[in-house]
Amino acid sequence: MSQLKRPSFDDPHGQAVVIPAGVSEDWWQPQPANGHAEVILSPRNIKSVHQFSMGTQTMPVGGTVRIHAHDRSEEVLYVLQGHGTAVVDGKEEPMEPGTTLFLGHNKSHTFHNSGTQEIKWVWFFMPGGLEDFFEQIGRSRTAGEAPPLPFARPADVKAIEASTVFSTDV
Repeated sequence: MSQLKRPSFDDPHGQAVVIPAGVSEDWWQPQPANGHAEVILSPRNIKSVHQFSMGTQTMPVGGTVRIHAHDRSEEVLYVLQGHGTAVVDGKEEPMEPGTTLFLGHNKSHTFHNSGTQEIKWVWFFMPGGLEDFFEQIGRSRTAGEAPPLPFARPADVKAIEASTVFSTDV
């Protein structure tokens, strides 16, 4: 999808968009995370003065988002369900419903579902771009479909990370 023309506060009004459940881009994630990442808002479907992306990520029991950092982005996560562990700059933090994490640029972080059910969080990513990564490493998902068998990350994942929103220093 192409990005929309970016507005300014000099425009008379901003945009208002309502996204119904089950119609957003959704991507099955490869190992070791597994689960899926839904991209609800991004520069692909909204015009915002301050560019950002927003969505959810659902990770099954035992899933792990490998350690990484973002050199030009900031990230906010809000845990909706499940229990897990975040490790931020080497410090373990519990993830449980109601936990909020703010991850500034170049803060290394990893997440692990150490609970007994799926963990799900809402993510906000500024200035956006996480949607490009999810699309390039994932497989398209339709709401309600059964999860695929676990699949490997693409062989060129390092190049994908370098071309999207990931720091190459972690």
